[in-house]
Amino acid sequence: MKSLVVDKDGQLAIREIAKPVHGEYQALVKMVSCGICRGTDMKLIHGEFKGFDTYPAVLGHEGVGRVVETGARVRHLQVGDLVLLPFLEGVTDGVHSGWGAFSEYAVVGDSKSLLEDGKGPGYPEFSEAYYAQQRLPHDIDITVAPMIITFREVLSACKRFGFRPNASVVVFGAGPVGLAFVTFAKLLGMGPIIASVTSDAKVEEALQAGAHYAFNSKQCDLTAAVRNICHNGVDFSVDAVGKNEIINQSMELLAPYGHICCYGISPETQMRLDWTKAPYNWHLDFIQWPSKLEESESHLQVMNWIACGVLKPEAFVSTVFDFDHILEAFELVGTNSGLKKTVITFK
Repeated sequence: MKSLVVDKDGQLAIREIAKPVHGEYQALVKMVSCGICRGTDMKLIHGEFKGFDTYPAVLGHEGVGRVVETGARVRHLQVGDLVLLPFLEGVTDGVHSGWGAFSEYAVVGDSKSLLEDGKGPGYPEFSEAYYAQQRLPHDIDITVAPMIITFREVLSACKRFGFRPNASVVVFGAGPVGLAFVTFAKLLGMGPIIASVTSDAKVEEALQAGAHYAFNSKQCDLTAAVRNICHNGVDFSVDAVGKNEIINQSMELLAPYGHICCYGISPETQMRLDWTKAPYNWHLDFIQWPSKLEESESHLQVMNWIACGVLKPEAFVSTVFDFDHILEAFELVGTNSGLKKTVITFK
């Protein structure tokens, strides 16, 4: 099969590697689409993903695939099922898994059958990722389905951060993750919701996503603007960009006992914290690795919001490429920070 591989120098290439072999509690899936993650995928390319050093590696973690074969002990997946989060496991032809969904084939696990057979967490056959490898409706648009993965990750982070109704929040960034935080803050009854962005176009996107206020931080005094709305400071400040300086920038925006919430892995793992302008009491929360169990527990809520029409995945996708043009797609994502989600489809 063909896979997108990155080497230790950050060079991308489409390579032929062996199709994965599925186990008795697994299913083989043919990939139908996968989103490019400006966080994980780009950090793996630049060697900035904390703790990852196994190259060459196959990229891709926001994948959707259709089941084509099932293992002997699989009882809760059927051929034809559309499934989220297929991965490659282990090493194939000297190529490691960078989650590996930018491949023509991948595998998913049947967590329900494993749990029924007493082979849950702690058993070598089980992976926590299997919890989140859930089925999708057959009629879903595969070009936007990868956004469901981002939605579930972000919603589970909102719950872990402690988002609550009527709490105020400022969100830094208006990429797919930032816009998802804004949208979920609105759906969860928070407010005021303030977005800090870096272009006038992003101001409009943040307002459309549900922000009550949006400011181009390059053209205004953000602290003054936020304090004019929330005189006592905000309850939550969310870094949806992955820049450590946002932590210090958030200090003077916080209300007492406010939370600075950092989502994702920053390329810099050290900084000097200066809480001179922070209130006396505050929290600093990091979510660098979403729990797949918690992500799976957000699945039904996300799907219900989509079914009700209050969450529209298509609003978060800006560009779609077929797999044959994946190198062009990555070049575009690497040079255009104004994009929303870019999705790759497979024939």
